[in-house]
Amino acid sequence: MDKSVRFWNRYARKYAKQPIADPETYQKKLHLTQKYLSPESSVLEFGCGTGSTAIIHAPKVKNIVAIDSSQMMVDIANQKLVETGLKNIEFKCATLFDLPTENKCFDAVLGLNVLHLIDDYEASVRRACDLLKSGGVFVTSTVCLSARFSPLRLVLPIGAALGLIPRVQFLAVESLERAFVECGFTLIEKLGPKKRSDAVFLIARK
Repeated sequence: MDKSVRFWNRYARKYAKQPIADPETYQKKLHLTQKYLSPESSVLEFGCGTGSTAIIHAPKVKNIVAIDSSQMMVDIANQKLVETGLKNIEFKCATLFDLPTENKCFDAVLGLNVLHLIDDYEASVRRACDLLKSGGVFVTSTVCLSARFSPLRLVLPIGAALGLIPRVQFLAVESLERAFVECGFTLIEKLGPKKRSDAVFLIARK
């Protein structure tokens, strides 16, 4: 099993109990996302964690497939789902590359706080594009640390190699936006980052 997956399996229950760090910004992101959702929308969220965001969006859309590579995260999400009574969400343990692309079946793909945790984030952007219908939207929130000179550049790879923390990529906002455009996306919304350590929130249309 991948070291990052093992980390998230161990950390899942603690993660589920953590409060949202910036509730005001989180609400803004939810509001911006829902501008591009409708009762007819089919949505995919990858890296869904314990499912909180998918559960919030579910009443606004037709259906949501929410996936995560950590089985423990998915188990917690399914426990939450039972408590909500919602019938239009499917949580499952999978990655973007486990999903077939023969039918471009999604109106929106969400990748929130996950691209900087993926080794080849550009491949994930391309895959998201492949899964979207024409005119569909890709919604992301990504921590971009490349502008920072920090001991983290030395510490994080060591911690990841030991399996103590997940792998983190030092991405640049400019590189992230360029990857979207090169895949055929048009950027239509941007929020942040307020400071170098914040995530940049982007919505792009295929």
